Amino acid sequence: MNERARRFAARAALVPAMLWAQAAFAHVGPAEAVGLLTGLLHPLSGADHVLAMLAVGLWGAQLGAPAIWVLPIAFPLMMTLGAMLGFLGVPVPGIEYGIAASAILLGAAVAFELRPPLVVAALLVGVFAIFHGHAHGAELPAGQSALLYSIGFVVATGSLHAAGIGIGTVHRWGWGRRLLRAAGGTVAAGGLFFLWRSIA
Repeated sequence: MNERARRFAARAALVPAMLWAQAAFAHVGPAEAVGLLTGLLHPLSGADHVLAMLAVGLWGAQLGAPAIWVLPIAFPLMMTLGAMLGFLGVPVPGIEYGIAASAILLGAAVAFELRPPLVVAALLVGVFAIFHGHAHGAELPAGQSALLYSIGFVVATGSLHAAGIGIGTVHRWGWGRRLLRAAGGTVAAGGLFFLWRSIA
């Protein structure tokens, strides 16, 4: 990873914190604050979500610029679209399978250091983001603000991506490359477990 990419990763890690600060200090009432907090915690409540979102950051760091910022932007954008479908009750078939598949394929991409064209990587990430977003949107608790709930899960997702990018910076060393590939294998194995659990 070159110096420019490292600087970008460091700045990207600050974005979720700044967004959180803006939301936390806005003039919202207790009910709205609950919606924001629920959104922040929701992506962290499922290991399948966490693994896939970390894998996006790991893969972006592995691929380097411009993927290091394209992938973590493509995911939340398409996740928001998926969440809108969930809010509206529009069915998307195979949500649990899609989420498990995202961990399997993104983990495998890291494990095998796959380097597809950027547009292919972004499309893959974007398609999987729709499944994750739909799951978030469909589980909006009654009476909570959809907007603040959405801000919450987008900030949490961005933080997980930034964590993945931060971990992925070890890719510049030989031992780091091996560690990153092992991490990808772990994510893929976790995805296989969640897929098995969904089918069983």
